[in-house]
Amino acid sequence: MKYEFSARAHTLASSQLLSIRTKTRRGGLISLAEELPAEELFPLPLLAETASTVISADSGALQYGDPEGYGPLRDWLTGDWLKSKGVTAPEGGVLLTTGSQQAIDLLTRVYIDPGDRVLVENPTSPGILQALRMQGAVIIPLKGDREGLLPDHLRTAIRQHRPKMLFATPSFTNPSGILWSLARRKEVLELCVGHHVLIVEDDSYGDLHFHRHSGQPSVHYPSLYALENVSEGGHVLYIGSFSKTVAPALRTGWAAGSRELIGMMAAAKQMADWQSSSLNQRLLHHLLDATAFDLREHIALLNREYNTRLKLMAELLKRPAWKHSSYEMPEGGMFLWVSLPEGLDAMALLKASLLKGVAFLPGPLCSVHGGSDHIRLNFTHPGRDELLLGMNLMSEAVTEFTARS
Repeated sequence: MKYEFSARAHTLASSQLLSIRTKTRRGGLISLAEELPAEELFPLPLLAETASTVISADSGALQYGDPEGYGPLRDWLTGDWLKSKGVTAPEGGVLLTTGSQQAIDLLTRVYIDPGDRVLVENPTSPGILQALRMQGAVIIPLKGDREGLLPDHLRTAIRQHRPKMLFATPSFTNPSGILWSLARRKEVLELCVGHHVLIVEDDSYGDLHFHRHSGQPSVHYPSLYALENVSEGGHVLYIGSFSKTVAPALRTGWAAGSRELIGMMAAAKQMADWQSSSLNQRLLHHLLDATAFDLREHIALLNREYNTRLKLMAELLKRPAWKHSSYEMPEGGMFLWVSLPEGLDAMALLKASLLKGVAFLPGPLCSVHGGSDHIRLNFTHPGRDELLLGMNLMSEAVTEFTARS
């Protein structure tokens, strides 16, 4: 039969992001495209021990659970972990989700109507753009610099478009890796509060903070949620994930905010999947609370290794093939956002690179408009040898492409 899909469903069928992810799942292809952590750094022995303990101790681990998520894990999250970040969530103000992407999806379902204006950093996360397009939002790109969003441009956009929401990643924006300054955070928050614009703050990369200047420790700034410090009726929804720091397959993220907002998202979640995996949440809680695993020490390990891989990628970008490209070294996150040499198109380069056996994310997938002169490179997933090989193959593709041009 001929299936009559909704108009918005076609944004999924035509997704170039889905096509790239499908290709990277095939064996033999080196992927610098996805936001994946290093598999060899997963705490495998402790996870294996935890799985055996949790399943054998209580058959309830395999039962349905609360839609809001496993209570002890929510308590652990809202306790020392979030409080150490200056985040205090109200009772009933935390929802565990299937990764941070589901938090974004649930929020757009309950908050965005077709035609609503939504502000985003440009460039921004491909997942955010997909979720907004699926809901029929009108996406308004915002300009920024190395300090974060430009307040004057934000002010003009708010007055012109009267947006309902702002999506932002102040700590290591995907894909540019920008860390907003404290002053810029305060200015953006003040503007959004003054005009009643909801801020969705994605802090999924905030712990991956490793770059140091002149031997000085990295600076950690408070989140927008912590800066507002309002438990009810606040203007910030704070979301994050354990996928980048523990293991993606545990599929555990969270959203923290006012009870009214979280309650509506929880109702939508019951329609979507009733609950995220109770077993995964119990495994994660046991790992964090009852084993020798120390999440802060583990993150420090990740940051040391990721810093090394970032420096390796930066060195490889000094080779002749990349001499007319440019980038800013990020202070954290998972990506390098590279400006291509003049005349080199990101989508065309991707085709040539795939033939060589390496993938990256082309700039148009991270941009509301344009972006064909940029590419996003992930340095956290490939091991050092694989990263070296992948960058060599990309250099070959760039050299051959520019020679033909």
